[in-house]
Amino acid sequence: MALIDVHELRKVYRVAQPARRRREQLWRFIRPITRDVVAVDAVSFRINAGELVGYLGPNGAGKSTTLKMLTGILVPTAGAIRVGQAVPHRDRQAYVRQIGVVFGQRSQLWWDLPTIESFELLRHVYAVPLARWHENMRTFRTLLDLDSFLQTPVRQLSLGQRMRADLAAALLHDPMVLFLDEPTIGLDVVARQRIREFLGEINRERGVTIVLTTHDLGDIEQLCQRVVLIDHGRVVFDDGLRALREQYGRERRLVVELDQGDPPIALLAQLPGVLHLEHDATRLSLTFDRQTTSAAALIARVVQHLTVRDLAVEEPAIEQVLRAIYAASAVVDQRRDDR
Repeated sequence: MALIDVHELRKVYRVAQPARRRREQLWRFIRPITRDVVAVDAVSFRINAGELVGYLGPNGAGKSTTLKMLTGILVPTAGAIRVGQAVPHRDRQAYVRQIGVVFGQRSQLWWDLPTIESFELLRHVYAVPLARWHENMRTFRTLLDLDSFLQTPVRQLSLGQRMRADLAAALLHDPMVLFLDEPTIGLDVVARQRIREFLGEINRERGVTIVLTTHDLGDIEQLCQRVVLIDHGRVVFDDGLRALREQYGRERRLVVELDQGDPPIALLAQLPGVLHLEHDATRLSLTFDRQTTSAAALIARVVQHLTVRDLAVEEPAIEQVLRAIYAASAVVDQRRDDR
């Protein structure tokens, strides 16, 4: 049985229409005219215990709205959510003891207190046994390098320090699921990498199920075992990162370092699956379609005609793959609107 089960989830906001003329403002105040805005539209997916899933999409796709329904902050308009044995918005008091939540732009720490005192307060809030709290603190102090700012008031922490503290705070009570909304937004390279390493560690060693929304492509490539991609409130892809590249990133590139010049360009450009060829005196680059030919087959043909010093096969950038998915989704939406 899946740990997280989301079925036909839907969230609709009712938004007041602004008055176009000044004389309409009073009348609209008395009898507002509204329209419905669909933020999440019949989303379904299942996540097993121990998975680390990227929940992705462009701005306005419905990622944060879905996450807020999963954490019980928002009540769905329709559909069903079950996390473990709980329905998040219905069983909220018991449910929050089973999950950890980190929103990149908000903190659950007390602003004017030293960081360590926030951790101590959270021990009482979640009724964490003292021995377990000390054990978790030792682990998180090491993995997240917390010691240098434990006595510093939260308001004086850098963004990277605060994010590390928020991650520790979200995990002090040993939740079964960790929900993260843009955890690396605005962080420098060093801070982002430290947080990625920490998330990978707790997922592997503690089996914490992690659902992550992010715009950072490094987060996706380094962390996500699986991606659920939504656009305009609907799921458009749900599978592993490799399948994502194979389905939407058909173009791979074979880069060949030449041992001698004058390659037979015309002949190589006509090899099966080759879409584009670039070359200079010492380097040859062949873009090919993975569904027409394999890298092994193309390499075998290339070495028949060239003296090769070195070669490498490059996968399409994840950003390029995501653009292809959004473009395909936009075409489907346009066709639907034209009907």
